[in-house]
Formats: sequence, structure tokens, C-alpha cells
Amino acid sequence: MVDLRGVDLGVKIGKLELPYPTFMGSGCYGSGEEFASFVDLARIGAVVLKSVTRLPRLGNPTPRLVHTPAGMLNAIGLQNPGIDWYLEQEVAKFASRPCAIVGSVAGFSVDDYAYVSERLATRDEIDALEVNVSCPNVASEGETFACDPKLTAKVVRAVRATTDKTLIVKLSPNVTDIASIAREAEAAGADALAVINTVRGMAIDVDRWQPRLGNVTGGLSGPAIRPIAVLAVYEVARAVTIPIVGQGGIETTSDALEFFLAGASAISIGTANFTDPQIPLRIIEELAQYLRLRNLGSLAKIVGKANVGFSNPYQYEGDEG
Repeated sequence: MVDLRGVDLGVKIGKLELPYPTFMGSGCYGSGEEFASFVDLARIGAVVLKSVTRLPRLGNPTPRLVHTPAGMLNAIGLQNPGIDWYLEQEVAKFASRPCAIVGSVAGFSVDDYAYVSERLATRDEIDALEVNVSCPNVASEGETFACDPKLTAKVVRAVRATTDKTLIVKLSPNVTDIASIAREAEAAGADALAVINTVRGMAIDVDRWQPRLGNVTGGLSGPAIRPIAVLAVYEVARAVTIPIVGQGGIETTSDALEFFLAGASAISIGTANFTDPQIPLRIIEELAQYLRLRNLGSLAKIVGKANVGFSNPYQYEGDEG
């Protein structure tokens, strides 16, 4: 194990102050318990829980997962037991986790988001909320909230009115101008932005002449989308002043560094956890080595350094560079 002393890997995201800049992506890490026998949860920053909705959802028809040469397609369909069961049966166990716990909220109307957020945020076990706006708005003919700056802003304002806990808004890459949506989310009260969610895609069975996913289309994750995600972080970092959690295909420390240098203050690891649960620990150890070799005392010193004109007003307290 590498000695992390002398290097500050801490990050401040809204009111969250984390010793490590590593989030575990929603839907990819369970409640943390599933990985506890492989990973010391005290050595990661936060676990982002699977998104929960107002009512129970069975999810999409199977098959729901398709492996691709450089990633994975998924079409889970937000399967979850609904907020009532979730609060009664699940949330209490999160109190024992030695890392931050971020609840993830999904909905199909602005009222859904506000209702679920208010109920989830009342629990002490939940340290922050991720607002997953990549859901279809039933009041707008199925248009995805994340694809419209005004719809995104409506959701964020409604959630912001329910809690003063840290709000991290997860943006979709399936748009033409992600920076404009990021600005609206910031203006509406977001404390941070998670950039990006999965990229739309599909796969076809060439023998059966049918889509390989039961839902036909799904979300592509893994290393295939990393260049898309790095560009999105770069563009969003130039448009907002709030912190960014960079995510999309991170498997190595070099991958993580691309996101930090583009302007992310933290990273989220998702698909890679399925193949190697030790990746988050290896990344923080190698980040410490990287900074020590360059005589840099904190991770904040490299945030946005490859992004021309970027300024980082949210550097971790105590850092001056």
C-alpha cells in the first residue's frame, strides 16, 4: 500500500468534504456492502446509490445487458422498489458505511423529483443527492429533462427547494450543447455537476436479425465513451464555476488524470468496478505518486490545468495553487 501522507487528495463538493475524490457510480456499486469484502470503503470518497423513483418499477424487458468491444450497453429501466419501501427497508443500513452516501433521485415529472428528494434528504444516512435528469418527462411527450435547459432548471429548482443538502446534477451527453444545460443547472441551485451519463446506443444480433437488448436501445458506458466524457467535462468546466464530477470510462489513473486536467474536481468510477473492484484504491495510490513526483501537495493544483482559461474557485480549503 502506497503512503498517502503528505499529499492532499481531498475535495469539497458543496457541503461534502471527502478525503478522496472517488465516487462509485450509481447502479455500479450497490449500497457499498456488496464490495466491502474486496475494498476498504473508508478509502473511497462516496458511494452513489441506485436511482430511486416515487413508485416501484420493474424495469425493462430482458436482455438488459450487452457487452461491446470497448464497454457495455445497459437498459435496466430504473428498476427499484420505490421510495416508500426504500426508506423503510434499505436506508438505515447505510449508516454503517465509512464513506459518504449519495442518494440518486429519478422521476418522470418535476413533482416526482421534488417528492422523492424531500423524503430521501430527511434521512441522516444520506449525505447528498444526485439528481438524475436523464429521464423522460411524461408531461412533455417523453422529452428527456436533461435534453432541455429549461426543463433541467425546473427540476433543479424544485429539488433545491426541498433540501439544503448537496445537490449533484447528472448531465446527459445526448445533447447538442451540454454547456448551456450546465449553466441552467448551476443557476437553478446545483452544487455540482456529474458529467456524463451514458451515451445512447444499440446492438443487433446478426443471426436473429433483432436488437440484442429487450428495450432495443440502451446506454453505452465504459472506455468507448471516455473521449466524449473528457470533452464534455472540458466544455462544462469553461461554462460553470461549481465543481464537476467527471465520469465515463475511467479504468486507470491516466484516465482519471485526463478528467482532472480537463476541469473535474472529482471522478466517478462505474463499469470498471464490475471487472476489478480494486481500481478505486489503485487510482488514489497512483494519484498520490503522480503528485509527489511533481512536488505538488494537493490534487486541487492540477484541476483544469489542461483547460485554457479555466479558473478553479472551488479548490479544497487550504490550497493556494
